[in-house]
Amino acid sequence: MIIRRQIVPAAVVLLVATGLAACGGDNVVKVEQSTQISKGWELKDLRKALDAGAINKDEYERVRQKLLKRAQ
Repeated sequence: MIIRRQIVPAAVVLLVATGLAACGGDNVVKVEQSTQISKGWELKDLRKALDAGAINKDEYERVRQKLLKRAQ
């Protein structure tokens, strides 16, 4: 049970970090050409990455501002 508690958050952090690394200047992230990830969902994932220690406060603010300025 302890191992599972450690693996699940680590997997979430890895997925969020991978997603953030893939975020460039695109207005919309497309997955399989049919699913769009909302700005709100990205902000939520970004906060999870900060809370998990995957990114620091400066990185969080930089990416957050970029997301908020991005056109919907």
